[in-house]
Amino acid sequence: MGRKILLTGASGFLGRHTRPVLERHYGAENIVAVSSSDYDLMDPAAVERMFSDVRPDVVVHYAAYSGGIGANKTYPADFYYKNTLLTALTFDAAARHKVEKLVYPMGGCSYPATAKSPIDETQLFTGYPQAESAGYSTAKMMGVVAARSYRQQYGLNATVIIPGNMYGEYDNFHPLDSHVVPAMIRRYYEARLNGSNTVEMWGTGKPQRDFVYAADVAKLIPFFIDSYDEVGPVNISTGTTTPIRDLAETIAKVTGFEGEIRWDTTKPDGQMVKIFDVTKLKGLGAACTTPLTEGLKRTADRLIRNYAARSDGLRL
Repeated sequence: MGRKILLTGASGFLGRHTRPVLERHYGAENIVAVSSSDYDLMDPAAVERMFSDVRPDVVVHYAAYSGGIGANKTYPADFYYKNTLLTALTFDAAARHKVEKLVYPMGGCSYPATAKSPIDETQLFTGYPQAESAGYSTAKMMGVVAARSYRQQYGLNATVIIPGNMYGEYDNFHPLDSHVVPAMIRRYYEARLNGSNTVEMWGTGKPQRDFVYAADVAKLIPFFIDSYDEVGPVNISTGTTTPIRDLAETIAKVTGFEGEIRWDTTKPDGQMVKIFDVTKLKGLGAACTTPLTEGLKRTADRLIRNYAARSDGLRL
């Protein structure tokens, strides 16, 4: 029998991409995928019960309390408290139960608001994150402190990865709290359905971002389980610069929207440049290779296929 691998947060965005990767790589019989309906990982007793029930050799810990910028601004203490518990309790249990490996992702939002692009891993603790999501961002970045601390005291082999701006199938397409890629895809598709000839976007379209297809991130998880034994963190992205205006035009094409894109320049652009340095990732012989247009088409195609059944927009 192979090693038993526990995947938390399995019903989430990245979890749904990662589960089949783990099943193909290690055998479906060796993967135990759980979500909040199985165990409340903010409850110490439930965390202990999960580890006793599963007895994992490896933990891929995706479980997190996440939401859009509006929710983060309204409930910053909840995002801080819940994610602190989700991180601390699982790391502690993994160490006490002597798991062989723990892989933990955090977001690029944990980098300082003043980080200079391309953002390399050494900038993580050099400043404060964007204020709007600082509760969530700081709680998640404590995963690096946990990984270092439990390695030092218990010998826990934990690795922290930092995916860039992920997009892909199973994303959150809800209009109130979705990120830029799913928000644009849904907006264009609904414009087509409603016969609208115009779609309005916020800002100037000049900000530059670095997007990574979630399936590319998922495919690298076995490498970090089997072949990387350092804490990290390691940026997982493409390192490619994409202006938001170019992104909007590309998504219009893959969704078949042929109308006018209007930019409301009275609305804020946000941070103008945020690109991730992937020198460390490439030095490990790894990369995220799916072209942006191809990944966007796969994402849009899934929304279009499932829109009628899930018009609420959640995890299409």
